[in-house]
Amino acid sequence: MNLLDRLHAAVGTAGLVTDPDQLAGYLTDWRGAFRGAAAAVVRPASTAEVAATVRICHDAGVAVVPQGGNTGLCGGAVPDSSGRQIVLSLTRMRGVRVDRVNQTITVGAGTVLADVQAAAAEAGLLFPLSLGAEGSCTIGGNLATNAGGTAVLRYGTMRDLTLGLEVVLPDGRIWDGLRALRKDNTGYDLKHLFIGAEGTLGVITAAVLRLFPGVRARATAWVALPDVAAALDLIGVVLGWAGDRLTCFELMSKQATDFVAQRNPLRPHPWYALVELTDTLPDADLDEVLAHALAEAAVDDAVIAAGPAQTAALWALREGISEAQNHHGPSLKHDVTVPTGDLPAFVARTGAALRDALPGIRLVTYGHVGDGNLHYNLSKPVDADDAAFLASADELTRIVYDEVAAFDGSISAEHGLGQSKNETIARYKSDVELSLMRGIKQQLDPAGLMNPGKVLPTS
Repeated sequence: MNLLDRLHAAVGTAGLVTDPDQLAGYLTDWRGAFRGAAAAVVRPASTAEVAATVRICHDAGVAVVPQGGNTGLCGGAVPDSSGRQIVLSLTRMRGVRVDRVNQTITVGAGTVLADVQAAAAEAGLLFPLSLGAEGSCTIGGNLATNAGGTAVLRYGTMRDLTLGLEVVLPDGRIWDGLRALRKDNTGYDLKHLFIGAEGTLGVITAAVLRLFPGVRARATAWVALPDVAAALDLIGVVLGWAGDRLTCFELMSKQATDFVAQRNPLRPHPWYALVELTDTLPDADLDEVLAHALAEAAVDDAVIAAGPAQTAALWALREGISEAQNHHGPSLKHDVTVPTGDLPAFVARTGAALRDALPGIRLVTYGHVGDGNLHYNLSKPVDADDAAFLASADELTRIVYDEVAAFDGSISAEHGLGQSKNETIARYKSDVELSLMRGIKQQLDPAGLMNPGKVLPTS
C-alpha cells in the first residue's frame, strides 16, 4: 500500500486532499510571500487520526508540515517546493469545553481564536488573547508561535495563558499533558518545549487555557505624544493610577496612522498612544481614573472615548495600520522587541541609520510598547522604484536587526522565525543557544521530519 492509500485509510475521504485546485490554498501563506508544493493535505478529525498520520509519515520518511489557520507572517506553515511533504491541517480539530469553577477552557488545536473568546464570554469569563487575525487564526497556531497580541501587558503571552497540552510526537506517540493544574512541580515543564516551536518538535492537538473574570467596565483614550520617551513616562503614570487595570498600551508613529483612512481625532503629532483600562466591576469609574492619569502626564493632547462606538473607532485606527500599509507599495516588516526602557534610544538610532541608508524611507512604527514589542515596518520612499527598494531589503533589514541586537533584543517578538528568519537567527544567537536548540530537536525528532527548514538554521 502506497503512502496516500495508507493516509486515506487513516483519515478517510474527508480527511485527505489531493486535488490540485483544493490544495492551492494550503500551499501559500495569506500574503503570498511564500509558496510551496505538497504530496497531499491531511485533515484529521481526532488526535488518534493525527497520531496515525504522523506515524505513517515517520515510517515512510516523509516530512510533515503542521498548519492551523495559515495566518502566519514568516512562512512557518508553508511546505517546501519539493512536492514530497505532507501538510497536516488541524482545522477539523475543533471543540471547546469551559470549566467555570477552575476558570479554564479546553480546546482543540483547530479552534478559531474568536470562537474561544466567544465561548469564554458566554460563560461570563474572558480569554484575553486578541490580535488582528483572531477571526481565522487557530489556537494551535497561536501556541506554535507563542502569540502575544494587544493585552500582553496585563495577561501575558500564550505561554502565560496555557496550563496543559496534548501533543503528537514526531514518531506518532501521544503525550497527554492536558492537565488543568496551576501547580505541578514534578520535573521539567514539557509544554514549554512545544509552545513557540512552530511545529518543529511535535503537533499540538489540544490545550487547556486559563480564563479570567469577564470585563464589565472599559475606558479607552487616544493620546498625542511628542516622542517615545513621553510614552514610557505615560505608562508609569497610568500604572500609578490604575495598577493592573492597564490592559493595553499601543504606540504608533504619525507615519503609521497617516496610512489609515480612518480619521484621526487629534491634530498631527509625532506619536500617538492607544491606552485602555478594564475592570471586572461594572460600576468602576475608569474614565475618571484615566482622566486623572492623563492630566498628570506630560501629554500633548488626548481624547477619551465616549462609548463603545468611539472605542471601536479608536481601535480601528490601530488595527488598520498593517493592511493600510500594503496600499502604499512594497514594505519590509519586522517584529522586534527590546527592553522597554531602551525603546527611545532604539527608535532614534535605528531611524537615523535607515534614513542615512535610504533617504526618504517611511518608518511605519507601531506596537505593544508596554512589553517592548514594536512592529518596525519600512515603506519605500514616495515615488521610489519598487524593484530598487526591494533590492535594498537585506541591507535595511540588517540595519534593523543589528540595532536590535545592540540593545539585547529579539528579532522576533511574536511572529516566530518560520522560514523567513531561520537562517538569520544564526547571526544573533550564541553558539551555545543554537547547540541547545539543535540538541532538543535531535532528541525529539532525530529523523528531522517535523516541519524541516523552519526555526533552526540549516547550516
